[in-house]
Amino acid sequence: MPEFDDLLAANSDYSADFGLSGFDGIAHAGIAMVTCMDSRIDPLKMIGLEPGDAKIMRNPGGRVTDQALVALVLGVNLLKVNRILVVEHTRCAMATSTEDELKKQIGASAGADASWMTLGAIVDQRSTVRADVLRVRSHPLIGDDILVGGFLYDVDTGLLNRVD
Repeated sequence: MPEFDDLLAANSDYSADFGLSGFDGIAHAGIAMVTCMDSRIDPLKMIGLEPGDAKIMRNPGGRVTDQALVALVLGVNLLKVNRILVVEHTRCAMATSTEDELKKQIGASAGADASWMTLGAIVDQRSTVRADVLRVRSHPLIGDDILVGGFLYDVDTGLLNRVD
């Protein structure tokens, strides 16, 4: 498949001086982050970390989905996570369109009906972040000693702002 040759060449260059061989998979800084899949977000760099320091879960809108919650439970109980960041961001497509608008856009792009999907459009980001933080804090397998914070990342300034 020549369509992937550029990526495989880049991977070959990357592996030439690969420094994470033998890494144990523990979150060495004790951090986990749930954030959006948006390519403007560099989760590790935005909080001054390096590969191996944190567990990163990404999905549309940066929501604490059922699967993200499973990952957080694993991180807390098996991978030394003791601080969790829930991070949404400004100018997010999931927060600037309604559920119906997103379904129509996807349907038009795919040439197929998308009305059956639940996409998770976000009406109020601050309220959603607060609800997701509460969901993490109240999970019976995530102890009260785990710190959980909600944040809104500004894609235009690079600043991470706490949502109280």
